[in-house]
Amino acid sequence: MKLGLANRYSRIALLATITLLLTGSASAKGPVGRRWPDQQLVSIDKIDHAPLDRLLAKYVDTDGFVNYKAWQHSQQDRQALLTYLASLGQANRSRPASKSAQLAFWINAYNAVTIEGMLQEYPTDSIRNHTAKVVGYNIWKQLPLIVGADQYALEQIEHDILRKMDEPRIHFAIVCASVGCPRLRNEAYVANRIEEQLADNAKDFFSRPANFRYDAQQGTMQASEIMSWFGSDFGDSQAQQFARVKQYLPAPAQALAANPKTRLTFMDYDWSINDQARRVAGRNVQQR
Repeated sequence: MKLGLANRYSRIALLATITLLLTGSASAKGPVGRRWPDQQLVSIDKIDHAPLDRLLAKYVDTDGFVNYKAWQHSQQDRQALLTYLASLGQANRSRPASKSAQLAFWINAYNAVTIEGMLQEYPTDSIRNHTAKVVGYNIWKQLPLIVGADQYALEQIEHDILRKMDEPRIHFAIVCASVGCPRLRNEAYVANRIEEQLADNAKDFFSRPANFRYDAQQGTMQASEIMSWFGSDFGDSQAQQFARVKQYLPAPAQALAANPKTRLTFMDYDWSINDQARRVAGRNVQQR
C-alpha cells in the first residue's frame, strides 16, 4: 500500500516536471520593454533611435563584432539598452508612418532584442545554444518585445513584419548574433538614410568571402545560406534572385550572376557568436 502510494507520487512529480519543461516556464525570459498608456503612444515616425546609435558606436566594431563582455559589465549601458527597448513600446502601429521609418524601426528592434538576449546569456559561444526546439528556452520565440498593446517575438518581427514589406535587403541588415550573419552596423538604422544603409550593407555582405565567393574561369559562385533560405524573397528563380542583387556584387561576379549557366552552391552557415573576444583573425572580414 505504502509502495503503491510512493509510486503514485513519483509519477505525479515526473508529470509535473515534464509539464514544466514543455511549457518553458522554467526558462522563459521575456518580454522586454514596457507597456505605455494609450495617450502616450505615437507614430513609428516619432521613435528616436539615437540611444541605440550611441550604444552600437561604442560596442560594435567596423566588421560587426560586438564587445559583449564590456557591454554586459557596464550597468549604465545595460540599462540604456533596456530603456531604448522600452521606448519602442511607445509605437502605435495603427498610426500612419512612412515605410522608411517602419523598416528602420523593425530592423533596429530585431537587432536590439537579439543583443539584449545574448547579453542575458553571455558568456556563450552561439545563439543556437538558446533556441531549443521542443524543451526549454528559445530566444527567437520567448523574448518578445512589447510594442503598443502587443508583443512581438523575434521570429514574428522577421517573418510576419519585415519579410512582408517587400524589401529583401532586410536579410543583409537583421543580425542573429552570428558570424554567418551580415555585418551588424555600428550605427542605428534611420528613416532618412535607410536606402543608403541597406544598399551599403548589401554591397558589404557580398564583399566578404565568408558570404560570397566566385570563380569566373570555372563559372561558379558560392553564396551564404541566407540566399538559399530566403531566396524566394528575392525572386522565383536563381536568375531573378541574382538580378535583384547584381548591382551589389563585385564587378567580376556580375557577369556570372547574369549567366544562367553559372553553377551556384551554398556555404555552411557559421553560428558562432559575433563576439570580439572570440574573433578569429580573418573570419568574415571584408575583402580588400
